[in-house]
Amino acid sequence: MGKLILEERIKYPPFESYRYKPELLPIAVSQTDIENNLTESEAYETIRGLPPPFRIGNKSDWLVERRYKLDETTLKLDEKHAQEMLEAVPRDSVVYKQRTGWYLTPNVIHKQARNIMNFSVSVLLIALTYLFLEPILSVWGVPSFGTGRVRFGLLDYPVLAVVVVPILFVPIFMRISANFSDLIKQRRFLRSQPKEPKIVFYSDTTSGESLEVSIEFPEVKPDWKSMSVLWRVGVLPPSRGALVSALGRDRNGQPAPGLTTELPHHWSVDLDDGTGGGEDSPMQNQDVKGGLFLKPMRIMQQSKITDVGSERTTIPAPKGNWPGTIFSPLIRIHWEMVVVIDRGNRPELLWVQPLKVKHPALYCVTEAIVNSGRTETNHPLSLS
Repeated sequence: MGKLILEERIKYPPFESYRYKPELLPIAVSQTDIENNLTESEAYETIRGLPPPFRIGNKSDWLVERRYKLDETTLKLDEKHAQEMLEAVPRDSVVYKQRTGWYLTPNVIHKQARNIMNFSVSVLLIALTYLFLEPILSVWGVPSFGTGRVRFGLLDYPVLAVVVVPILFVPIFMRISANFSDLIKQRRFLRSQPKEPKIVFYSDTTSGESLEVSIEFPEVKPDWKSMSVLWRVGVLPPSRGALVSALGRDRNGQPAPGLTTELPHHWSVDLDDGTGGGEDSPMQNQDVKGGLFLKPMRIMQQSKITDVGSERTTIPAPKGNWPGTIFSPLIRIHWEMVVVIDRGNRPELLWVQPLKVKHPALYCVTEAIVNSGRTETNHPLSLS
């Protein structure tokens, strides 16, 4: 006789996870008692009526896992389970605050500025290294350049610095101009939002199966050239409170590895896990809770993009063996359908529809597809 336990384990990638070594980070573990005094056969009979276990990633990398244990023994994973919706997503959750409705795509200058910034910093470091070594090179008789002086006011500056420093400021000015452009674009959009599309589903939304829908827009703007659609699955950030508790940390104490100090109000209302530091999306209009730019899920896989038909449209399933919809404080598997509207020379417009997806009947295991978490580098069209 033993205790049947539901165990959730997660090692969620922080913002820009490539800067971290996942094998060195701790795994957050949460256990929930299901039933006491069960034999092994009774435990298997019980879990057949529960959603199947799954594993995304592995413990030496990023990990999201749900499994059943009888005391300290993990139960076998080849049992068939019920294909049921796990639980309704709360109406005040991050899904409805941040992943439902109309969204804009950021100015492409953001991505270009980031690439130029890397180049500018490299040029600056090379110039500083050269200025440091130049006296030694002069002693050895090596001709120097760029070490002359230019006077501005009462101070003299090296000629090389006068050339390099403006290069460093170019991407900063590009980001500022792109942010102002995005703010203007958001205000214009809020003054004349399109009507919501009418979406009808003709198939069960089950993981691993195609999705058949019809999409109709009550109004079509003159600059709408074409429409395409995809659906995707990913893992949303866990609740900060649940994550800190599962790691055995004090919420008011030192943050766990991968987390930063709790400051912005976004964390208190559960809009993100607080690792982006404001860098995960461009400047947004504060009149819209959650913003008008869709933040990418850091673990995410999407289907192929399909053109929207005049009647029914069949969308293939995302690659991988993914679980259905889950929304617990620690593990949040989220599915959504994204309609991409091509507006010619203007950035694409997105309509995002959350989905409640059934589980497959058997144990799910798939690779953790990880991205940086930056909005400007995770456009749906660039990921397919």
